[in-house]
Amino acid sequence: MIKVDAMGQACPMPVVMANKALKERRQGEAVEVHVDNEIAVENLKRMAAKQNLECKVEAAGEAHYVLTLRGADTAPEEAVCVPKAEGNLVVAVDSKTMGNGSEELGAILMKGFLFALTQQEQLPRTLLFYNGGAHIPTEGSVSLEDLKALESRGVEILTCGTCLDFYGLKDKLAVGGVTNMYSIVEILSKASHVIKP
Repeated sequence: MIKVDAMGQACPMPVVMANKALKERRQGEAVEVHVDNEIAVENLKRMAAKQNLECKVEAAGEAHYVLTLRGADTAPEEAVCVPKAEGNLVVAVDSKTMGNGSEELGAILMKGFLFALTQQEQLPRTLLFYNGGAHIPTEGSVSLEDLKALESRGVEILTCGTCLDFYGLKDKLAVGGVTNMYSIVEILSKASHVIKP
């Protein structure tokens, strides 16, 4: 049995770690995942259902859950993966945060979203950053490592030059290139799918 210690790990790390272990296991081997919150439990149960895996959940103590995943050894690779995006996928980011409400939570969610992008089998063709999103690809950003990983895998990363000027960030761009509104409109209009976190 492969044991995965995801205690203290925030979303989406428990799912990422479990998926890695599932890919590395031998035929018939189970994966045991340890987590410390119910959100991680629910996310792992959903992942198991999508992959046709048996999922047994046990409470091992206060804020300690153990999920045992087994089965689906003969399922083809495509059956266990997130469906691939087809065509020209563009991610458009217009804020430092994701969603409305707490800015602190929104920043955590945006960091998690960008990390989760690095774990996808099919990557977006382009990431566009504009307005408040222009802060993300600059020096000091908590997401720089993830953006550099995406760029190294061929994802085009572009930030609005007007936005960088407005926020005084022109000299602090740390990954990708500078673009303009004409190009942003062109990229969005040619996209087969646009995701806006």
